[in-house]
Amino acid sequence: MLSSKEMLDTMATELVRRRRHYSAELKEQILLECAHPGASAAQVAMAHGINANIVHGWRKLVREANALVSPAPSFVPVTVAAEDWPAPPERQIDLELRRGPLTVKLSWPMTEVTDLGIWLRELLR
Repeated sequence: MLSSKEMLDTMATELVRRRRHYSAELKEQILLECAHPGASAAQVAMAHGINANIVHGWRKLVREANALVSPAPSFVPVTVAAEDWPAPPERQIDLELRRGPLTVKLSWPMTEVTDLGIWLRELLR
């Protein structure tokens, strides 16, 4: 077992890890390289000796900052020009009635279907 003095000596000689700080110019250069078509953020990070998670974090910060500065419009007004459409042809009911040697062909407007029902009822009595 280590004595208290040996533990303190061991602890004092251990390296203290510090965060690396990257200049704004380097960050900008790396982010521009990542923006090239076909570029991989992980490959760019490795080429600069940086952990890929750091580069991904920078990219996320830039996206969030851009979203705050210029949010995408949630509503875009659209002006639709009125077009003159021809009136739809009036729909017809076409009937052909046969009774013995008699054949009656009839076209009746769809809008008057109730009257057609009354007429047919009287005809077929």
